[in-house]
Amino acid sequence: MLRSLVFSQAARRSLCCAPGIHQGLPPLAGCRSLQRGCGGFSRTLATMGKKVGTHNGSFHCDEALGCFMIRLTDKFADAEIVRTRDQKVLETLDAVLDVGGVYDPATDRYDHHQRGFDQNFGHGYVTKLSSAGLVYKHYGKEIVAKELGLSEDHPDVQRVFLAVYKSFMEAIDGVDNGINLYDTDKLPRYANETHLSARVGKLNPDWMDEQTPEAEEEAFRKAMKLTGSEFLESVRYYARSWLPARSIVAECIANRKEADSSGEILVLKRNCPWKGHLAELEKELKIDPTIKYVLYEDDRSKGWRVQAVSMNPGSFESRLPLPAVWRGLRDDELSKECGIDGGVFVHMSGFIGGNKTFEGALAMAKKALTMQLQTV
Repeated sequence: MLRSLVFSQAARRSLCCAPGIHQGLPPLAGCRSLQRGCGGFSRTLATMGKKVGTHNGSFHCDEALGCFMIRLTDKFADAEIVRTRDQKVLETLDAVLDVGGVYDPATDRYDHHQRGFDQNFGHGYVTKLSSAGLVYKHYGKEIVAKELGLSEDHPDVQRVFLAVYKSFMEAIDGVDNGINLYDTDKLPRYANETHLSARVGKLNPDWMDEQTPEAEEEAFRKAMKLTGSEFLESVRYYARSWLPARSIVAECIANRKEADSSGEILVLKRNCPWKGHLAELEKELKIDPTIKYVLYEDDRSKGWRVQAVSMNPGSFESRLPLPAVWRGLRDDELSKECGIDGGVFVHMSGFIGGNKTFEGALAMAKKALTMQLQTV
C-alpha cells in the first residue's frame, strides 16, 4: 500500500519553528535560503511543485537528513516529501533518496543500496556514501555558500564544506553502511547509543506503539527536525567559530617570528580553537621547522599558557614537552627551578604550563626550546 507522507500545515509549521532550527537562533547573513528551506513546510500543497521521494516503513538517519538538506536548495525548496516503495510512483518524482536502486545525479536519484555502488565523497575520503552523503556531495556547497553569504567558488565555502563532511556527515555515512570506526577483532568496551544515527533510530514507532501511517509520518517528521537542526548547528559552528579561528591562527603563523626568531613559538593574539588549524596550515604552508609551543591568554585567570603542540590533533604525545625538571612544580618552586618570575604550574606530562604574565610565558617557551634542543 502506498503511504505518501504529505505534511499537514500544522506539522510543517512545527518543523519550521522548532527550537534549534530557526526559532531563537539569530540567522547569519546569507541564511535566507535556509529559512526558506524550512519555511517550505508551511506552504500549501497548491503552491508546492517538486516532489522528493524516499521509502516508507522504518527510517534511518541518512534519508531523514537527506530529505531535510535537499529542501534547503533552490531546486527543491518547495518539495513535498513522498514516502513509498512503489517503483511506479518513484519514477514520477523529481528526486528520490535511499530507495529505487539508482544513483544518477543528473536525474536526482540518490540511492546507495544497489549492487556495485561504491561512491565516496572524494577529497581523500574513502567511506561509502549514504543517501545523505550523496545529497551533501552534490548540494552541500550550495547550502554552505548560502549560510556564509558567499559564492560557491569562494575558498571559505570549500573549507567549511569539507570540514562539515569530516566532522558530521562522514559518521552518518559510516554508520548507515555498517562501517566500523576502526579495525578490531575485540568487542567494544561499552555501547554508544547516543550518537545521532542511534537517536534517529529510536524515533521509529516502537512495537508497543500504535502502528499507523499517521504515527509513522509524525515520527519521520521528528527525525527530519532532529537531523536538520543538528546539521545546521554544525554548519553554523564552522561558519561562526571555526572559520574565524582559522584566520586568527593563519595570521599568527605569518607573524610568529616576531616572538622568537626560531619560528617555533606561536603567540595567539586571541584564545581560540587552534590545534586542527595549526596542523592543517603547517602542511599547507610547508612550515619547517614545525611549531613547538603555542602561547595564549587564559580567559579566566588572565594569566598566560604555554602549550606544547601535539604530534597530531587528538594525540597525547607532544612534539617537544616542557622540560622534565619543571614538571609537577608550581608557583615559587617552579619560578626558582626555571629562573623565571611568575611561574604558575607545569603539568606532570609536560604538555602545558602557565605564567602570570605574557613576558614570563614567552621566556618559559624560549628557555624550554633551548634546553630541549641542547639535549637532542
